[in-house]
Amino acid sequence: MSSSTLRNNTEMEAPMTRSAAAFLREQRVVPGGSMRHASWFPPHPPYAARGEGCWIVDLDNRRILDCANNFFSLVHGHAFPPIVAALTDAIANGTAFGLPMEGEIALAEALAARNPRLAQTRFCNSGTEAVMAAIKGARGTTGRHRIAKFEGCYHGSYDHAEVSLESKPEEWDDAAGNPASIAYAKGTPPAVLADTVVLPYADADRCAAILKREGPTLAAIILDPQASKAGMVPMPAEVIAAVKEACRRDGILLIVDEVVNFRLGLGGISPLFGLEPDFVTLGKIIGGGLPVGAVSGPAERMAVFNHAQGKPKVALGGTFSANPLTMAAGLASLTHYDEAAVARLNALGEALRQRVNQGMEAAGLPCRMAGAGSLFRLHLGARKVADYRSARPLPAETEALPRIHAAVLEAGILLTPNCSGALSTPMGEAQVAQIADALIQAVTAEVRA
Repeated sequence: MSSSTLRNNTEMEAPMTRSAAAFLREQRVVPGGSMRHASWFPPHPPYAARGEGCWIVDLDNRRILDCANNFFSLVHGHAFPPIVAALTDAIANGTAFGLPMEGEIALAEALAARNPRLAQTRFCNSGTEAVMAAIKGARGTTGRHRIAKFEGCYHGSYDHAEVSLESKPEEWDDAAGNPASIAYAKGTPPAVLADTVVLPYADADRCAAILKREGPTLAAIILDPQASKAGMVPMPAEVIAAVKEACRRDGILLIVDEVVNFRLGLGGISPLFGLEPDFVTLGKIIGGGLPVGAVSGPAERMAVFNHAQGKPKVALGGTFSANPLTMAAGLASLTHYDEAAVARLNALGEALRQRVNQGMEAAGLPCRMAGAGSLFRLHLGARKVADYRSARPLPAETEALPRIHAAVLEAGILLTPNCSGALSTPMGEAQVAQIADALIQAVTAEVRA
């Protein structure tokens, strides 16, 4: 090859972006070239440089409207001034202590003021930790070890919580026609599957029958009544009634996972569904953008963690649990996410879903946007979505979703890889219009390609 040909080919190549260079660099020292599987998409995500309200500025100085919000944890977006101020004040006094501080009292009081079922709280460092602690708390209280969860629902990376998280159609039912307990991670111990009962999200009769048979052996049922992985559609009232009856009849404790959905109401999602949980698991928005998890509940339930009279039934603590930075940021986050802010953000979310769904219908596109409050998820296809099974994309949809996601990103909007998202308080009607228009255009181009 001549030097002139080499020169011409080189001139035709696009210069490497700073995000691409960062990805190549990270691949050398991090498996997969990314710290999180859930947020990765090919060829690689843009690398963030800074955040400004509802915007991310990436390494290549591109402004991106952030609807992923660190997987729905940033209800006030990036660098929210009251949170920045709270952190600035807190960090000058130290970052972590082996002693309690008043900040943990203030955040626990703020949660209790929002919902009487959150009377007492223990903080930890992630939603996964909160779920693990709540399950251990239920076991310590009841003396039983088995739990039940709903098919396709995500409750963190704990072995029992991952059962049947992404089961395939050929794995869905066991020989008796009940939802099968399927391992998510390779190497999951068989005992984990035997100790985890899987319930159908939208079939009340099957749910009631399974719970009647298995109920006396269960320590807890964990549920999220508006689960993202189950389509971000509400759990039917009849299923919730079956769960309540089983808990009452068999002494099963109810754990409601509100790590994602606490943002949907001032007191969380439980009151919206008439639930009175024994334990509530929290995370994401209650940390103001810093690592956080929490288990809350009535005092008589939280007593299982009480160490004041000696060894508790269940020990719960951690080196960085309730650290003063998270407590300060979390209190600022909740203080500024009051009833008016919740109502405003939920109304924006409803406006977004209406605008998208009306636009899809007008364009003759067999798609719809599901969700509640400030959370949303795009579904391809005309079928009704009621649970994990009906929400699971068909093969052609599995191929189309990454292209739609990429087209929306090209338009300057970041969604999660399955085309779901969350609004944040810095957003307004202009951002709703931008998101809706980009989604409609991306789906239209995909369907008509």
